[in-house]
Formats: sequence, structure tokens, C-alpha cells
Amino acid sequence: MHTFTRPAAAVAAAATAALVLAGCAGGGGNAPTGGSGEYVDGATFTLSEVADPGALDPQLSAVSSLFQLSQFAYDALVSIDADGEIGSQLASDWVVDGQTVTLTLNEGVTCSDGTEFTAQTAADNLNWVADPENQSPLLGSFLPPGLTATAEGSTLTLELSAPAPFVLQGLANVHMVCAAGLEDRTILTAGTSGTGPYVLTEAVPNDHYTYEAREDYTWGPNGASTADEGMPAKVIARIIPNETTAANLLTTGEVNASTIVGPDAQRLESAGLFSAGEEVLIGEQWYNQGETHATSDPAVRMALTQALDLAELQKVLTSGAGAPATRLTVVAPSACTYDAVSGNTPGTDVEAAKALLDDAGWVAGADGIRAKDGQQLALSFLYANTLGTGGTSAAELAVQQWEAIGVKVDAAQNDSTALTEAIFGTGAWDIAWVPLNVNNPDQVIGFVSGPAAPEGTNFAGIQNADYEAAVAEAMAIPGVEGCDTWQEAEASLFASADVVAFANSVIKTYGSGAEFERVGVIVPTSIRMLAD
Repeated sequence: MHTFTRPAAAVAAAATAALVLAGCAGGGGNAPTGGSGEYVDGATFTLSEVADPGALDPQLSAVSSLFQLSQFAYDALVSIDADGEIGSQLASDWVVDGQTVTLTLNEGVTCSDGTEFTAQTAADNLNWVADPENQSPLLGSFLPPGLTATAEGSTLTLELSAPAPFVLQGLANVHMVCAAGLEDRTILTAGTSGTGPYVLTEAVPNDHYTYEAREDYTWGPNGASTADEGMPAKVIARIIPNETTAANLLTTGEVNASTIVGPDAQRLESAGLFSAGEEVLIGEQWYNQGETHATSDPAVRMALTQALDLAELQKVLTSGAGAPATRLTVVAPSACTYDAVSGNTPGTDVEAAKALLDDAGWVAGADGIRAKDGQQLALSFLYANTLGTGGTSAAELAVQQWEAIGVKVDAAQNDSTALTEAIFGTGAWDIAWVPLNVNNPDQVIGFVSGPAAPEGTNFAGIQNADYEAAVAEAMAIPGVEGCDTWQEAEASLFASADVVAFANSVIKTYGSGAEFERVGVIVPTSIRMLAD
């Protein structure tokens, strides 16, 4: 789930404060299976988003609210479906040969302004994202560092500086901007310049965004077209922060689709509404390891982790409907399916946690709060409002458990904009619940290693030598053959309490008067409006 924008002093807002991170580019263009009614043309599809996407440049933010909206106005070179199959989109053919990727672009692709989209435009896009000076969060997440792109006619050639086992999956998440947007990126802040099935016609921040269908669009995922029966003529994305309000609007038909995380989902299920769901990592805890923070001390991080009853937090966070976390790459289509969490995450041990703090010099005072060198162990704890009511209850429980070992914790719920500004910009946080969701393990690298924010996307400032060594080995192994090594890499993050993953949940997007497919986000060309 959702939002935030790029802080001026930080690396572009990366995909982390979103509950369902981008990293799930839309796949097939066919209607959802199991349709329950007749389709109607010319209708309006109204989508509820929990938070505003901020600036709309699709290459300067990867948060899921913007990623969802970008799907309507932009295309990627290739698509990917829920089964992990790579399909056509802007490119009709592709070949991966070692560290060279060759793609052939579809003929007749045009931008919303009527200009032609060429292989050279695609190369310009990739080279812009690949330039570290542009600080795109897509670099290192979806586009391999060191990549260079060239074009000749309709052929696009990518040269990789190192092996990239999931390069096509990454390309499926890089939205292509048309030449006008590349020449003047200011028009992308509140407008669109893309080849997608829709074009933005109205933007009212924190209220709504309106998109109109393009009649000439025929190059969607696997040949999807806006002429397909039941495709909406207009899409309106409404910003509705309150889940109960969104659920109420679903039941009255004023909203056609909304992702519901909390207990309101139960009444929507009872009402028999259409839904499309997928498993995501919803409970994920991070520590600020910057040198001025108490959480830079491994003993403090371990103590804070051991103080928690993670199983109970998982139940509270997911309203009893979730499951224990298994890995960092849960969202389908996931190339690797392993459990790196079990047996690696430190278990609950309150007495051991207290002993760690004692040994680290944090002594309990008369008020029960620990202090060291005259400084109380007082920490700030941020959590996303996209976690719903379960997130608030779970956060309150976590604070109680930390207070039980003598730690003073100030918890604050943040919208995605504020959360992003803190973790990528000001650094004014100690503990954060920021669910990072991606498909493939190489997409995690930039968030858990490399330069710390604001110079990089490693917002927690993690430096784990075991992780980095395993990643170096895994990157040289083709595709799924390296999954065991990727598992080893992730396990080192959990064992050292650099990352604490504790809850998975099936997140559903409910539909009223419409059906659709969800591959991380709603696939625009899969939307079918239903007759009354």
C-alpha cells in the first residue's frame, strides 16, 4: 500500500514505505476469469487510494500508490504475469545472452501527445535512470547499476556491467517516459507523458486524479487494447485515507475498487464482493543504524528484538488472519520461494534482552527507564498509516513490550509522505515499521546495503558483511539456480536483527461493479466494468 514523494534533499522516495511495493508490473490483458456478469462499455472506474502519490514522475518514486497510477499512463518494455511469465508490452521480442539484452520494439507505438515512441526514446529512458546523479530509486531496484542502452532502428540493446539474474523482471517495473517528458521533466510532476492506455486529464492532489482512455492503444500486455469489451472509458483515483469510509463507498457502489487491510474486509467478504488478493509481507521492522542513534549498537537492536513477542504481534497486526513471515520477496511472481526467517530471527527472551542492555551500559533508573552517560534510552518509533487499525494496535503492543525492558518509546503513525521524509531525508527515527515488498531478491540489495540515505536507498544504514558476500555469489548464478544462496543472504539479515520480518498477510483489493486482475497492483487492461 501506498504513497509518498521524493524529498528534496534525499534520494528519490524508494519503494519501501509502501505496503505493497511496486515490483509487480501488470501482466495479461485478458478479463478476469470467473466473471459474474455482462460487461459494459463507456463506464467510469473509480479507484480508492489511501494516500496521495505526490509528484507523479514515474522514475523518481517507486511507491505503490504512484506505481498504481503510473500503470494507467505508462508502459514498460515487457510485462510479467502472476505466474512470473514475461510477456510483451512495448517490446515484442527479447533475448538475454549473458550480459547483453536485446529487445525489438513494437511498431506503431505512440505517445499520448501523438508522437512516436522509438527504441532511441527507450534507450534515453534507461540511460537516465542508470545515471546515479539522477537519483532514481529504480536504479539498483529494477535496473542493474552500470547498465548502458543503445538503439538502432527498432532494436534496443542493453549492456550490463555485471550479471543480473532477474533483468527482465526488473525491466517490467520501469515505466517508459515519452520524449517530451524526458526533455522537460517538470511536466511529469502533475501531468503524464507516456504511451499507456490512459492519459491524465485532471490532477487535484489529496483529492482525485482523472484519466481518459486512449482509443488507439493496442500494445498493452500481450496485445491488450482499450477497445477490449468492458474496458472503462474513464478512471478516477480518489484519495480516501480512511478504510472504513472506502469500504462504505464500495458497498454503495460509489467506489469500484479499494484495497482493504483491516477488519472492514470481513464485512466486504460477507457481502460477497469480488476480490483479487495476494500474499505480502506486512510486518517488517527496521532500526536506524546511523552513528548518532542508540540503535546503531547491535546489542540494543538485539535487545529490542528479543523483547518482542513476534507471534502475538503478527496476530494483532493481521487481525488473526495472517501468517508468519518467510522472506523479503513474497509478492507474486516471486522467483525464489524459501523460508529465511524461521530459525534465524531471534526469539522472545525478555531476560536476555535486559541482560544485553545491562552489559551495554544502559542502567534502569528510579522511573524504570534505562539511561547511559546521562542520556535516557528514549527512541522514536514510526509506523505507516497504511497498516490500518491492526497496525495501530500492534504498535501499541510493541511499545508496551519495549517499556517492559526499560526503553522509552515514542510511537507515531505517519502517512507515507511524512514517513518517507523521515527515513530518506531527515533521519529522525530510531525504529520503523516499513513493509518492503518486491518480487525478486536482487531488488532488495539497494535497501539493505550500499550508501546510506540520503546518499543512497539504504535508509537504515545496514552494513552486513555476510549478506554482501552471499549476494556477490548469488548475482553470478543464473535466475532461480541461485535461490539457495539468496536465502543464505537474507538469513544473515534476520539473524543479526538488521531486519525483523514477522508477519505476512493476504491483501485483497475488493471490487464493486467491476472485476480486475491484481499483480502487485490492479492491471489497467484487465479491468472490466459490469452491467447493473
